Amino acid sequence: MGKEKIRIGNAGGYWGDDPEALYRQVTSGQLDYISIDFLAEVTMSILQGQRKMDPNLGYAKDFLGMLKGVLPQLLAKKIKIITNAGGINPIACARAITKIAEELELKPKVAVVMGDDILGDLDDLIEKGCSFANMETGAAFSPVRKNIEAANVYLGALPVVHALKSDPDIIVTGRVTDTGITLAAMIHEFSWSFKDYDKLAAGIVAGHILECGAQATGGNFSDWHKVPSFKDMGYPIAEVYSSGTFVITKHEKLGGLVSPDTIREQLFYEMGDPKAYITPDVVADFSTIILKDLGANRVEVSGIKGYESTPFYKVSMAYRDGYKSTGMIVISGPNARKKAEKFAEIFWQKCGTDFLETSTEYFGWNACHRTLTGHDDGNEIILRLGANDTNKDKLRKFGKTIPSLILSGPPGVTVAGGVPKIHDIVSYWPALMPKPLVTPKFGLFEADTVNLIEVTEQVAGDFTAQTDTLTQVAEKSTIDITQAVKEPQCGKDEVLVDLYTLCLGRSGDKGDTCNIGLIARSKEIFEFLDTRVTSQAVKNWFQELCSAKVIRYKLDNLQGYNFLLEGALGGGGTHSLRIDPQGKTFAQALLKQKIVVPKNLLATIKP
Repeated sequence: MGKEKIRIGNAGGYWGDDPEALYRQVTSGQLDYISIDFLAEVTMSILQGQRKMDPNLGYAKDFLGMLKGVLPQLLAKKIKIITNAGGINPIACARAITKIAEELELKPKVAVVMGDDILGDLDDLIEKGCSFANMETGAAFSPVRKNIEAANVYLGALPVVHALKSDPDIIVTGRVTDTGITLAAMIHEFSWSFKDYDKLAAGIVAGHILECGAQATGGNFSDWHKVPSFKDMGYPIAEVYSSGTFVITKHEKLGGLVSPDTIREQLFYEMGDPKAYITPDVVADFSTIILKDLGANRVEVSGIKGYESTPFYKVSMAYRDGYKSTGMIVISGPNARKKAEKFAEIFWQKCGTDFLETSTEYFGWNACHRTLTGHDDGNEIILRLGANDTNKDKLRKFGKTIPSLILSGPPGVTVAGGVPKIHDIVSYWPALMPKPLVTPKFGLFEADTVNLIEVTEQVAGDFTAQTDTLTQVAEKSTIDITQAVKEPQCGKDEVLVDLYTLCLGRSGDKGDTCNIGLIARSKEIFEFLDTRVTSQAVKNWFQELCSAKVIRYKLDNLQGYNFLLEGALGGGGTHSLRIDPQGKTFAQALLKQKIVVPKNLLATIKP
């Protein structure tokens, strides 16, 4: 008979996260599993490049340092780790783990999961009927085929569940979804069927809350001042019951905060269509989530509805897309902003603008939010200039022109960082392919080798997302931002406030689309905002940054709105010339916007 409850902790949400998080999770209390996410879309191409130079590389080496300091305690407490640190070379990662263990005179059982890397199979798959058309734009694959550097299928929990049957201490995977490495432990321990859609969806939601590390426990939180301490941050823990209900918490003596608001913010992070959160294992309906505050850093999550999966895997590819360069000069006051504008004018006159794309940003004034937050002058301005092109010679001229500004313009300037370097642009290409064309594999790493076993069964349904009647779409802006926008006027018993007074916010990227969650501080505020913060209003505010449409989803259960701003990140990822290519600051810009509200509405906000 299976367990009734397990405790799954997270110790990292990205490559570069807190290297001490794993130690704190292991030593501060009892857990059954720990999941760690290292991979992002662009990361896979970086790992491919490393493996080209050295066949023993291609995985997240940071994991080894984290593991070395805690492996004895990990084995003594019988805590299992599931991580996608294997990147594009899980076997090399397993070999490196074994070497560390030998130095410590330990013998952990290490399993690998792979089969996601299809880079060498692309031409064969095309012959079998895979078009690999861009799933977001519909663009044909053939123009970028020769430039593809990485191609990885997002595998689900299924092969990880198979690997768990051999009772390993550590599982290193390739490109398994962030949620899949968490869901697998639940399926294994509770003997859930892959047709238990509601339970699987609950596991996906738990994984979504855990996957970004401290972002669920007070990190990146709108009400950051309510977090008692950011020292020794506690990373999230899910106490999961066999029924699918779970509680999010953290180790008691560590820093951070778990509350309904920290959980609501994380739920909105990169949510997309809330009624169709699609994973390889199941489709979760975020509009059915019920949160209950249990106090003392404990929030119960229940009521989640799930649906069968789709017949496709998502494929994440990275391709060479030219070059880019960015440089900065610092301009000091008085009249810093006017001088910065003059320097930008001088620079582009000298350098020319014959590039595929250029960028001019003013830090201390409007680099992240443009005119969304006013025109306050600063005493110091950092002028950030950027360009991308397929011609490196043009970018060399661009770089040499930046330090030449020091003595050829207004006074009070210094170059930050010298002559800027030229960087490769690696762009993101998402596509779909039929699940039967992919064969995940798993096996134990023993005697310096792995006997890989193929996973022949499929988790494939026929789910198709339906258009939500509560969805709004704005295609074009309806105001002219070149004209001064008058501040809204208050009537009797009204007050002008910024949205931060009324809401929380969280934002992030998916390719060139920015996802902004706007979460009301009370039910009354949520209802009031329905006709005021519409998709059209957000399109109007962000029209300088958002070149395509804005979609709004409404979630009554979480008292919030999810906005997708398409074409808002300058191409996104390494393609973008912007300082914020992932839209991390977009929620802050939205929270700065002002609206007129009845004074009595403010009384509904809990302190």
